[in-house]
Amino acid sequence: MEFTPRIIEDRMEEAAYTLRRLPNPPGSGAKGYGHSWPEYVHDAQQAYGYNETVMRVIPSATDIQKMDECIAWLRFISPDDARIVWLRGEGRHWRQVCIQAGCVRQTAWRRWVAALQTIANHLNKQNKLERRAAASKMPISKAAQTSVKPVFGRCSNRKWCRTSGAT
Repeated sequence: MEFTPRIIEDRMEEAAYTLRRLPNPPGSGAKGYGHSWPEYVHDAQQAYGYNETVMRVIPSATDIQKMDECIAWLRFISPDDARIVWLRGEGRHWRQVCIQAGCVRQTAWRRWVAALQTIANHLNKQNKLERRAAASKMPISKAAQTSVKPVFGRCSNRKWCRTSGAT
């Protein structure tokens, strides 16, 4: 599969949506200086479900795995660019992204596009190495060590070019 910046952008949006859907029940975070007793019912209207309920759709294991994969992709870029990519994945407006990143909109957009392209290039390179290793039935690390390096020689018109080793 060939990764493009658009595919990376869509996957980051899916990852942010999956992270929002993960269950986070009250009291699952840090306790701080509070108490450990559960909340009690103050009146009869709260006791029997007269309040509106919120239904949460818990993501599947595949969605969580894809989310973890996307979060791991952020290590390919700088932390500042990763923040911009993640904020855009969450659906934040450019104004909020610029405030968080501390730069103007054009710079934030340029860094976002460059970061998506960097991630796509890195993933495409990994896929190419995996395909090469699968074709030669070698481990990926061996395929990366024995990759074909171009040999530069002289062409007939005296300019440097990539050749098979002949001058």
